[in-house]
Amino acid sequence: MASKGGGGEGNRGDGVKDFKLSLSSSLKIQRGDITMWSVNGTSDAIVNAANEKMLGGGGVDGAVHRAAGPELRRACYTVPEVRPGIRCPKGEARITPAFQLPVFHVIHAVGPVYHVDNHPEVTLRNAYRNCLKLAKENKIEYIAFPAISCGAYGYPYDEAAAIAISTIMELDGDFKEVHFVLFEDDIYDAWLNKANALL
Repeated sequence: MASKGGGGEGNRGDGVKDFKLSLSSSLKIQRGDITMWSVNGTSDAIVNAANEKMLGGGGVDGAVHRAAGPELRRACYTVPEVRPGIRCPKGEARITPAFQLPVFHVIHAVGPVYHVDNHPEVTLRNAYRNCLKLAKENKIEYIAFPAISCGAYGYPYDEAAAIAISTIMELDGDFKEVHFVLFEDDIYDAWLNKANALL
């Protein structure tokens, strides 16, 4: 249950925990499958935890590509490579249509590999910031994130949650709603605990 005294507004009965970011913007944390999330299909986007090739992979990345259909992979092929085989370097983001997903856009972000990146916290924060920048430029009002880098990339959940939520808190009413749609219970718990502490 979200803390009443810490800025949370409790849950709405559908498993979504609400936190106020500003008068016009809220943060929502929920368990679920991000490929099924949408608000209106016209001003919403999900973030895909992609790899630098942007051609699909495991975890969230594989699920997003499967749900979007083969058109997504074809669209990713058209994103220019910045170096051989690399379309989206770590810490950056790219945007494509969402095809068979129920949202309007997919924003592909590449987070750090925790034990390989020299400054994983900087790379992870940049990944979130660049997603938000792209979303704002494309007039997205509702955006949903997974827990970037928390799967095979090995980012500790508590540290990742602190970076993700504190980066979202930098926003100044740019979005109506920012969601975290988290598939694993322990990741959801880490995000909820951090939101209660920070908000």
